[in-house]
Amino acid sequence: MSAVARVGERLEIKCVPPACVRGTGASASNLSERISQARDPLKVGVSAAPPGYTRAASAPRDCNPETHVQTNSAAAPPFIPPPPGEYLSHPRGLWMLFGAEFWERFAYYGMRALLAVYVATAFFGMLPEGEARAKASLTYGAYTALIYATGIFGGTVADRYLGYRHAILLGGALMAAGLFLLLVPDLTWFLLGLAVIVVGNGLFKPNISAMVGQLYAPDDVRRDSGFTIFYMGINAGGALAPLICGTLIGARFGYQWGFFTAGLGMILGLVVFQWRRHLIGHIGAPLAPPEWPRRVLTVLAGCLTAVPVVYLLLSRASLVGYILLALFVALAVYFVWSAVRSGDQVQLHRYVAMLLLFLAKILFWGMFEQAGSSLNFFARDHVESPFDFTLFQSANPFFILLLAPVFAWAWPRLEQAGRNPSIPRKFALALILVACGFTVLVMAIRGIDDPAAKVGWGVLAVTYLLNTMGELCLSPIGLSMVSKLAAPKDTGLAMGAWFMCTAIGNYSAGLIAAVAAGGSGAGGLAQYAATYTQIAIGGFVLGAAFLLFAPFINRLMHGVR
Repeated sequence: MSAVARVGERLEIKCVPPACVRGTGASASNLSERISQARDPLKVGVSAAPPGYTRAASAPRDCNPETHVQTNSAAAPPFIPPPPGEYLSHPRGLWMLFGAEFWERFAYYGMRALLAVYVATAFFGMLPEGEARAKASLTYGAYTALIYATGIFGGTVADRYLGYRHAILLGGALMAAGLFLLLVPDLTWFLLGLAVIVVGNGLFKPNISAMVGQLYAPDDVRRDSGFTIFYMGINAGGALAPLICGTLIGARFGYQWGFFTAGLGMILGLVVFQWRRHLIGHIGAPLAPPEWPRRVLTVLAGCLTAVPVVYLLLSRASLVGYILLALFVALAVYFVWSAVRSGDQVQLHRYVAMLLLFLAKILFWGMFEQAGSSLNFFARDHVESPFDFTLFQSANPFFILLLAPVFAWAWPRLEQAGRNPSIPRKFALALILVACGFTVLVMAIRGIDDPAAKVGWGVLAVTYLLNTMGELCLSPIGLSMVSKLAAPKDTGLAMGAWFMCTAIGNYSAGLIAAVAAGGSGAGGLAQYAATYTQIAIGGFVLGAAFLLFAPFINRLMHGVR
């Protein structure tokens, strides 16, 4: 979602396409890189770092999905170039990583397009229709929340113990195994498959973007376009997956075969990564080559131990919410306490501003992430279209591909003209845009006289368009904001809190979707309209509040833009 530019002693993220990032090293700085690789959600491009910056930076997605920030380190190792050879003016290793990530995103978005609908039909079909959709939405919310929450741990394991390459291979293998477990028509095995995917994603997703950053010297002017190419691959995979896994396979042969196709995509990504690994040379190599088999087995044992814990959380979805809330409150208390203890009033003000913007992100994501749950049910049951409803899941990555370069072009020019909105105003604009998206949908629903009638597919497409525009106003600049507002010693922790907000937002989205999709029969459409009306009102009110208080928040930020 953003591009990285040098600002003083840190890196500032400017808007570009979304995704998530990370780099190598130990300490908070590389934790911050890793964390950003999580969202998939979103997708990002990175601009060149200045000469003298002795370490490769990286950027992230799904991102739901992100971005990269890193502090300078005098002790960082010198840049070691990848093996010689280029294709289209970029290291050949970039195209290998492009292919591997393309297929990983294909696997994720392919199963995501089917998840909530399949769970409602296959495992809760004996319940009233609205209750089945509600339970499936809660499962979806818990799953996507945990997907964001585990990347921090996987990045730490890769940085300090396993190395990127083996972390990616092990994580990808676990994700493929989990996708194939989804074929078993039993809820216990299905949740076990989701748990294995969550654990594998924690190892895979935070690490592959870091390797992109290491292909380029710190002052290499190709870095920006290299990350742009990589993140276009992320979005291309996300856009293609619903068409293949959902429309062409799942809708014709059964959704479980859509999961199977997603699993094949994950295996293909691993094959590309392993088969062409010579193109990246030393990058991502094991940290202790003679010990790598033992270390891989140790990490695998840890992953297998974590799977039952994740399974428990998925089967008791309410626990996920309590845990995420407790972690966020603990982080908020820590930030305020650390600033008070240091006696730095400016830092205290900045932490207050940061927490207010964290709140905006949680609220935005709770509305935006209706995409994979309630909007998916709505598309299936209440939208008239010449194609299968799963194809709507391609809308967000398609619009990212289309609009991210436009936003990346617009912000600097608005800055030159003195019209670039401040960070709080961009967050406010994001909330207002997602409110506009749901308003369009509500107006179309209210215009239906016959409960059996359906909304035109163009209406839902416009909703996705406006929601994506809101995403591009918030996610790309979020990590930049965190990196500049947090104290240097807490940058990595603040990045973790940023993605914790994504997880909380996804969980909240599941709760909202359970209400929106919980109606049955003739009242089902009215239930959607009522819930989406509340989302729109909330977005407008909160967006207006952030616009109103933007000058106050800007003062708390003490010059950070």
